[in-house]
Amino acid sequence: MTVTIELQMELDLDIETVHGEGLPEGWAKTTLGEVCFRLVDGSHNPPKGQSEGLPMLSARNIQNSRINFEEYRLISEKDFELENRRTNINIGDVLLTIVGAIGRTAVVPEGLGRFTLQRSVAVLKPQNVVAKYLAYVLDSPITQTFFEANARGTAQKGIYLKALAETPFPLPPLPEQLRIADKLETLLSRVDAGRERLERVPRLIKRFRQAVLSAAVSGELTREWRGGGDAEWEETSAQQAFSSVRDGTHDTPKYVELGIPLITSKNIRSWGLDFGDVKYISENDHLEISKRSAADKEDILISMIGTIGNVCIIDTDNVFSIKNVGLFKKGIHNSRYLEIYLKSPQYQNFLIAEARGGTQKFVSLGVLRSSPILLPPLPEQLEIVRRVESLFAFADRLEARYASALSSFNRLTPALLAKAFRGELVAQDPNDEPALVLLERIRAQRAATTPKGKSKTPAKAKVAAGGGELGAEGKRRGRPPGAQATAAPTPTAASYDEAVRKLQELGQARAEGTRQVSLFED
Repeated sequence: MTVTIELQMELDLDIETVHGEGLPEGWAKTTLGEVCFRLVDGSHNPPKGQSEGLPMLSARNIQNSRINFEEYRLISEKDFELENRRTNINIGDVLLTIVGAIGRTAVVPEGLGRFTLQRSVAVLKPQNVVAKYLAYVLDSPITQTFFEANARGTAQKGIYLKALAETPFPLPPLPEQLRIADKLETLLSRVDAGRERLERVPRLIKRFRQAVLSAAVSGELTREWRGGGDAEWEETSAQQAFSSVRDGTHDTPKYVELGIPLITSKNIRSWGLDFGDVKYISENDHLEISKRSAADKEDILISMIGTIGNVCIIDTDNVFSIKNVGLFKKGIHNSRYLEIYLKSPQYQNFLIAEARGGTQKFVSLGVLRSSPILLPPLPEQLEIVRRVESLFAFADRLEARYASALSSFNRLTPALLAKAFRGELVAQDPNDEPALVLLERIRAQRAATTPKGKSKTPAKAKVAAGGGELGAEGKRRGRPPGAQATAAPTPTAASYDEAVRKLQELGQARAEGTRQVSLFED
């Protein structure tokens, strides 16, 4: 994405609207660098993988707001301890993908074993900020847009730690952070559950269509229409059911920039011919191919090589040639019924059983010619076509409703996040300590822990230097081998835990109708 001056102005305006003057009362505008006591990315020079050892994860292990261990590099214990000094991952840290697929997040939960990271993932260690709330801010549309606008690189874009530290951050009072995170977790889990159920619909529709086709060619679909009883249909071959069965050229003609389209298997779709990605041949080559396999309207094409069994009826007057494609020439029987038969599970299973070849399967022209076909009387053929088209039209309407519902679901999460960070998702409590007071406390605590002789302003997170250089914070927070992840021992952990405890007391007190207690005492 190229960031023009106009686009950057639009982004600045959006950020100011959501994260600036438009913030609710009691909120503060700040940056990630101020609310995290450390921002660091993973190894820039990862050690060689080993057959056994400890995990080193990358961006592909951060998916759907979770950390997965499906595929990762193992490194030696010695290399792990060196790398771990840099990232020092603890429970409650927020992981963010910053190279390639930028913007995926996960909060480190309890119960995970030790792991370290490659450069494609950053570790954010929040200070007096609810980790889940921070992750939701990173997931929000406005922050994702900021990442996209500030990503750098050509082949694989990434966002630098300096830009990450400057990411705008809307800071509510601490109790409101907890309320927002809890509410979002509840609502988004419902959205995810609904989306999961909705995503089953295409499979159900596909099975419905297959069931319709199967019933159509077995006689079940028209049993009542016939007056009951089993279907007594003529058993014949494709060679007899069609006027002829042929295939296209097996040679590769010389391609030209403009000419006659050459249809291959990839152009045969269930809904018809796709001319969107075709190559062209000369008029002379087309005429030569047409001597063998001239394709006309209402003929049927079937893929014979690679993806076997794609079927469509020709419903266009466009002139074209075919290559490595079966051609069923229209005869006296209804072409629409025969198309239904060739698409049915019964016929498709026959093709699968007769396919030959290794890496690229194929069916021969002889197999197509001798393939079995069941032919009902012509009036029943017409009734089958009518019923199948009616049921497929119903399936089409279901697909349209599914697409509309999925589009709505896909808009729900961004809308909920945007609403949350406008202060509209949960009720605000005037008794909450204002975020500016919280922010000043964070700055004061940061300044108090800054070593003597170093600048105490601006009060921002320690940002690790690239190439594996370690800061004092990283050395101080190492873990011994075999230790499990524990809560980050920050200088302000006690006051944060006290705040959470008193928030719980506050909720209990309100439930019992008792007097409120303040969150932070002087």
